[in-house]
Amino acid sequence: MTEPTTFWIAFNAFVVLMLVLDLKVFHRKSHVIEFKEALAWSAFWVSLAVLFAIGIYLWWPEPELRKTKTLEFVTGYLIEESLSVDNLFVFLLIFSYFKVPRLYQHKVLYWGIIGALVMRIAFILLGVALIRQFHWIIYIFGALLIYSGVKLFHQEEAEIHPEKNPLLRLFRKFYPTTKRYYNGHFFIRKRGIWIATPMFLVLLVVESTDVLFAVDSIPAILAISHDPFIVYTSNVFAILGLRSIYFALAGVMEIFHYLHYGLSVILIFIGAKMIISGFFKIPTGVALAVVAVVLGISIVASLVKPHKKAKFPHVEPSEE
Repeated sequence: MTEPTTFWIAFNAFVVLMLVLDLKVFHRKSHVIEFKEALAWSAFWVSLAVLFAIGIYLWWPEPELRKTKTLEFVTGYLIEESLSVDNLFVFLLIFSYFKVPRLYQHKVLYWGIIGALVMRIAFILLGVALIRQFHWIIYIFGALLIYSGVKLFHQEEAEIHPEKNPLLRLFRKFYPTTKRYYNGHFFIRKRGIWIATPMFLVLLVVESTDVLFAVDSIPAILAISHDPFIVYTSNVFAILGLRSIYFALAGVMEIFHYLHYGLSVILIFIGAKMIISGFFKIPTGVALAVVAVVLGISIVASLVKPHKKAKFPHVEPSEE
């Protein structure tokens, strides 16, 4: 067994272990995740990502590539985490729309993350395979990122319309649902018939929304590295820490009202990096510095100049 194969097995075993511990030990009983607990878990996941980066630098099987792979992982992780934080605004609106009790939000995000992990690895393997087989597709990815960045720059506020979600509408058409929450269950049995609760509908919307997130997320990280292991691990660490960051920022998300402008600039920069890669390669270290500086400026600007008006108004639930 080669070392890279060992890395894959060891990393996925670690992910499975952490997910099992999360469900069966740390959150065996549903409870409201308060700010301090969420902050502690956020620090825990970021620390694990830092330790993983150090591990790449110390033990990557090709010594001459250790620095490069470490920079690629750190840059990819920072980009993915940044995009994930922006996606949290959408999760907040979804939970508001369905009036999900805080007690059950962690459970929805837990299973949503498992689905996201499966979808992301499929997207990653497909993306890497396409770039290796048809190098010109990198220019399409680059153009897609620039388009997404420009669109995000002109987006004044997050919009979410679950009632227009085609998957949700299709499910409601063919499967019985209830408007009540039943102790965090996704399905209940009534008169011999299984009925979906709002918990499952929320999960359905979260999972389908993540597919849209991946359209920006995967091409962005592929602009940094074409190594499936680096792309996969940076994505996984960002996703695993997503729940904790959500609960840590849920009450203060509107403060970062300039974040989407920073992410817009990052997407445009990464897209341009992909398009010009055929004749000029921007070093990973430079890309990391640009991403970090842009994020820092957008966060500081948000804190220095607070938004006077709530950016994301409350979304009333549908009566369907």
